[in-house]
Parts: sequence; C-alpha cells; structure tokens
Amino acid sequence: MNGMDGVASGLSGRSFASVDDFSNRELACVLAAAGDAADHRERYTDTCRGLIMASLFFEPSTRTRLSFETAMLRLGGQLVSAVDVGATSLAKGETLADMARVVGGYADLVVMRHPWDGAARVVAEYAGVPVINAGDGGHEHPTQTLCDLFTLQRERGALQGLRIALWGDLKYGRTVHSLAWALARFGATIVFRPGAGLAAPDYVLSKLASDYGGELVRGDVLSQSEGEGILPVDAVYVTPRSPHQLAMLPHISAQVELDRGLDALYVTRVQKERMQTPPGTKPAGYPVVDHKLLRTKGFEKSIVLHPLPRVDELSLDMDSDPRSLYFKQAHRGVPVRMALISLLMGRAPQLPQPPEWPQDDWQPVKHQPYLHDTGVKCPNERCVANQPSEQRYLTQRFSVVRGTPLRLRCRYCDHEVVAVAVATAEAYDEPASRRKYHPATSRWATDIREENLLVFASAQAAEAQGFRAAAGA
Repeated sequence: MNGMDGVASGLSGRSFASVDDFSNRELACVLAAAGDAADHRERYTDTCRGLIMASLFFEPSTRTRLSFETAMLRLGGQLVSAVDVGATSLAKGETLADMARVVGGYADLVVMRHPWDGAARVVAEYAGVPVINAGDGGHEHPTQTLCDLFTLQRERGALQGLRIALWGDLKYGRTVHSLAWALARFGATIVFRPGAGLAAPDYVLSKLASDYGGELVRGDVLSQSEGEGILPVDAVYVTPRSPHQLAMLPHISAQVELDRGLDALYVTRVQKERMQTPPGTKPAGYPVVDHKLLRTKGFEKSIVLHPLPRVDELSLDMDSDPRSLYFKQAHRGVPVRMALISLLMGRAPQLPQPPEWPQDDWQPVKHQPYLHDTGVKCPNERCVANQPSEQRYLTQRFSVVRGTPLRLRCRYCDHEVVAVAVATAEAYDEPASRRKYHPATSRWATDIREENLLVFASAQAAEAQGFRAAAGA
C-alpha cells in the first residue's frame, strides 16, 4: 500500500473538464500511471477491452486526437468518432446537452474538442459517462497540461519549485492557461512573456492571484532591459519560499527568482484561428526562440517545450539542440492518455510508488455559488452560456470571488465580471422606496451574507431592478 490506491480508485467514473477537477495527489497519480504505461506498456494491454471511446473533435487536431485514439487502441478498447460539426446533428441546431445524452448512451467515455469555451463542462454534466476535455476554445487544454507536467517531471526530476517562462500567445493559447494554474499548485515561479497584444487574459491572472496562494507581480516593477536576459516580461507569479519576505517585498522576490534563471521555456504559436484579424496577419514583435536566445543569461540550462504545431516562433535549428524536447513531449501524449483513460475507467493496474507524492494535497478552492439573477452576463462571447442554441436550457452561472474588487467568475469559462454595486436580497421584503444599493468597494460587499448577496455590473442595472443609491454612495 503506497497511499495511492485510494486516490486511483477515487478517479474511477470521474470527468476531466478542467485541470482543477483533480487535486495535486490525483494529478500525481495520473503522472505515476503515465510513467508506468511508458515503461511497461504490456501491463496496460487489454485493460480497456470491451469499452468504447467516443472521439468528438469539432476543431482541427493531429496530436491530441491521434494520441487519444492510439491510447484507447493500445488499451484494447474501440472507437466511434465524429470530426466535423457539419456532419452531426449539432449543425441542425441540436444542443450540446442532447448530443451528450445520446453519445453517452453509445460509449463508455467521451473525449471532446469544441470551439466554445466551457463546452466540455456542459457535456460532462449531461453525458452520464466520464468526459475528457481535449480543448475547449481558448479556455483550457487540461490533458496537454498532463503531458507538459509529465515531461517536466521526467526531465527535471520533480515539479516542485520550478521556474518556467510561458512564451508567445498567452491570450488565446489554451495550453498555457491550464499549465499556469497547474504549475502554481506545485510551487512554481511563472514568467509571462507574451507577444505584443497577446498578454495573458485578466481572468487567468486573477485566478492565479486568488486561488493558488502565491503573489502576482506585474512586469513594470521589474528590470526591463533586454540586455539583462529574460526580461522584458508582462508579469511574474511567485510562490512563497520565504513567506514573510514575499508578503513584504513581492517584487524583490520575483526579481531574485528571475536572476536564478529558468528551468524551462514553454513556447506557443500565434492562435490565428481565434484572432479577429485578416488571414495571414502576424502580430508585430512576436518573440522567436533560437540558439541566440538560449545563449542569453538565464536561459543557459532551460529546456524548450512546445505543444505544437509550430509555425515560425521556434527556429528549425533548435531541433538539433538536446534541450529541445517538443517532439518527445508530443510522443509522451500516448502513455499520458493511456493512464488517464484507464484510471477514469477504473481499469488501471496496481501502480508503483510515484516519484513525487505531494505531502500537502492541494484541493480546488470552493467559491460560493452566486444564487441570484441580477442580469449579470458572462463577458466572454465565446462562452457556451452565451450561444443561442444553448441558452434554451443553460443559465448564467457564477461563483462569488471575494476580494478587492469583488468579482463573479463564470462557472463555465472562468471569465469574470467585476462588481460595481451590491445590495441584499432581504431588501425585497422592504417597501420599494427603501431598497438601496451600495458601491462594491464599500464594507457592504463583505457584510452582506453570501446567500443574500446581489451583485450588479453597473449602477444602471441596480436601478433597473428597483434599487436606489444609498446615501453617500
């Protein structure tokens, strides 16, 4: 008994729509199984015989789709597939929920890629079988993160305390969103180095700051000279190693971490398919990784990862550099996905002691669900909850994220709405003339009990529901 048996059994029947669906020990369990599958593939042969996986890829895919399908075949299972929305009933106006109910009756497991942010969460709620998110719009790509973590662990020996730069398109690159959230849980220092206009979205950075226990330091308080190595950067996320120092001087802690150099460089291409620009347009000043960069101070020992496909952000001459691991990273997608499938299906063999077992098991932060309809709408036009076909049955769903400012976080796509005004639902028992709203920056934002909290995105929205500004508001 190595402490992992109960964790492995607890994954049976679960879905994996977000990297935060699993605790750190559950991630460690998957990575241990991936190592076992990579080193002893024969132990996994026929573990999923008699099971069928539905492979639903409604966006182009090479590595993710083929590695999932290869994984299932190596496990002895079978496949049914759909790769074109136009050839499915979704093109006729069928909802994701109805599709999920139908496909869940045909297959034992659903793997889906979809252009809408949060689509995998909806399918997981309705399918009745485990669902794996193979990429939902520009939101997340959690199984790519498993491949990234597995590669980092194998090449660096451990995940704890790594220093990693996320490089390129951090705005639309779903792989970096999932990876940033996972790395923060393992005590990483994360350097954000975007192309011009492609900085990490506010909701990604906001979640880092609120949920993972570290400190987010904006780049404008750090050294910005190109001649000094890693910088310029947009932001740095620092996990406290000396908590008192971090709390008092987070910008100094970030600078110290940068001066130690980077363990890995995670490069991404421009996600042209999600940009509102003419075809073929490339953002100016997009950073390119080549041998010259890797001779720069801070990069001398960095390994280079890339989720692929690459375009021209990664020089071809990097292929011969032993620090370039992106093809090995892609090949590892098969054992990683073999491990995940076998665990979700409850078919994994007994696993060896993992090389890295978290002593303190991180659990997802449980924010209070927002209980009232005050007209707040997710600001993300790509969110599944904002699609006309899905609005017939989906409601806007949020969690309350306390702090300054108070925010509502979409429970499908993680985008956030900053509260402008708040009120209490108890006011509905009062005469209309006494219904008051208060600024979200006032003490009322924390004093109102969460089950009574009413949040408005504007003063006008509060007034439209019969509230008036409190004195001094």
